[in-house]
Amino acid sequence: MLFMWWMKTSSPVSSIESDNRCLDITFVFYEPQNFYHRRKGVLYYRHRPPRIYTCPDSTAELISESTGIPFVLAAFQVFDWDLDLTPWHDDAINRKPEVGTKTPDTLRYVTESLLPALESEYGNLPVILGGYSLGGLFALWSSMQTERFAAIAAASPSLWIRDWLDFAKTHPVKTAKVYLSLGDREEHVKNRSIARVGDSVRGEYELLKAQLGNENCTLVWNPGGHFQDGDKRLAAAFSWCIKELEKSK
Repeated sequence: MLFMWWMKTSSPVSSIESDNRCLDITFVFYEPQNFYHRRKGVLYYRHRPPRIYTCPDSTAELISESTGIPFVLAAFQVFDWDLDLTPWHDDAINRKPEVGTKTPDTLRYVTESLLPALESEYGNLPVILGGYSLGGLFALWSSMQTERFAAIAAASPSLWIRDWLDFAKTHPVKTAKVYLSLGDREEHVKNRSIARVGDSVRGEYELLKAQLGNENCTLVWNPGGHFQDGDKRLAAAFSWCIKELEKSK
């Protein structure tokens, strides 16, 4: 199994030490300079083979405990979550005019640079694309753009972005399995934009059931708000996808 998510960290990649303690878990972190090049505040897409660093990760360990199936968990750093993962502009997310214009570059990096590098290292494996919050939004949006992903793991996705359901109704997913989750307190907030996340996730789930069938998608409600148990929620999302793909073999 091969799947990926996103990390935002201030730690330099060179500080991450190699760890090969578990043969069935491979967690690789990708050098952020391979993604965008900053020059005078402007981001430029760069298509170069990523450099691989191996290191431990708690999410990977939770997935391993849940599934018992060997896998590769790949992550790459994003410089700016709003810029790199938001599929279109929404002032409620960020008022910068460039937000909503760079997400196709993120997907192109994944499909044209990151996945080929992983395949050359680990072979042709089924790919589960997933993430948390804006990462989950990006994963679900990506599944509507390409057939490259076998499953989508969208944990607490930011589907409160304006016009999500209108977009989703005319852009069916091109994947076989989709996991959705949301905290049961996430829609109970004062911010009116964020408060619509519950209805958006419920609406997306109904669309997925119509597109994929009830057996190929799920919606899990977790206790708590958005900033709670993110690693456990993400691990549960990936674990469900792994088990579902194994059953369909």
